[in-house]
Amino acid sequence: MTTQTMSLGGAINAGLRAAMERDERVILMGEDIGRLGGVFRVTDALQKDFGENRVMDTPLGESGIVGTAVGLVTRGYRPVVEIQFDGFVYPAYDQLVSQVAKLHFRSAGRIRVPLVVRIPFGGGIGAVEHHSESPEAQFVMTAGLKVVSCATPHDAYWMIQQAIESDDPVIFMEPKRRYWDKGEVDTSGPGVDLWSCVVRRRGTDATLIGYGPMVRTCLDAAATAAAEGVELEVIDLRSLSPLDLGPVFESVRRTGRAVVVHEAQRTLGLGAEISARISEECFYSLEAPVQRVTGYDMPYPPSRVENEFLPSVDRILDAVDTAKEF
Repeated sequence: MTTQTMSLGGAINAGLRAAMERDERVILMGEDIGRLGGVFRVTDALQKDFGENRVMDTPLGESGIVGTAVGLVTRGYRPVVEIQFDGFVYPAYDQLVSQVAKLHFRSAGRIRVPLVVRIPFGGGIGAVEHHSESPEAQFVMTAGLKVVSCATPHDAYWMIQQAIESDDPVIFMEPKRRYWDKGEVDTSGPGVDLWSCVVRRRGTDATLIGYGPMVRTCLDAAATAAAEGVELEVIDLRSLSPLDLGPVFESVRRTGRAVVVHEAQRTLGLGAEISARISEECFYSLEAPVQRVTGYDMPYPPSRVENEFLPSVDRILDAVDTAKEF
């Protein structure tokens, strides 16, 4: 085992570097990703080391960036596109859902689309409008796209490489407020398949299910609950499409209670699908209805009050109490 301590953002940088060293067809594209190294410095020094032909600063035009990447895919490249902020992805939404998601199906399998679209997502950084969004459900509901989200530096390092190696288009959701969180990265191997969920903490009294920025919040809630004698199991989904819910069902059948946590708005958020699937598969094991702790059905609010919008340890523990008292 070879381990290094990295930040989550630094681990993505290292993963991109490893993929580019391994395969010269891997190229990076995005606004300010080259000379600046990205607004979050996730691509820092990559243009210096690999050159402007492989790490390209693009014009400010997301639709054009993704459209160009599709053209590069048809010429044998494996582009990795950065969308600078989550709220900037919408001009490229047409390209992603009308072209990228459908090319393989529409061509009867003749055209593969090994394209990765990196999107920093979520709140918690005190940003202005259009800089804090959680659009993951809009991509999850689009057949033909795969969607993943990393929550730890180890996963960030390996998941970006696994996404690049996939022959399918992958929306890679990066929890921007966790970019500076540090952890151990085992560079000798990923340890788990890209499309699998992971149990981050074992427990017996309820199951917390989250992804991306909410995994750490769920773990903090579990630690707080443990001090009061309540043992919460924490599952990191990692892959949002396809969903790996087998371990979730197994957990809920043991604990009898489930709480789904995400920053995105509640109505038609990913928690709705997960809650429905748990109810279908674990109906006779549930001791209480599945609880959801989410953002509210409103745009992300101004930064001064976003902490009231984002799920917190207290809101998660309130949901656990509701489930336990049912």
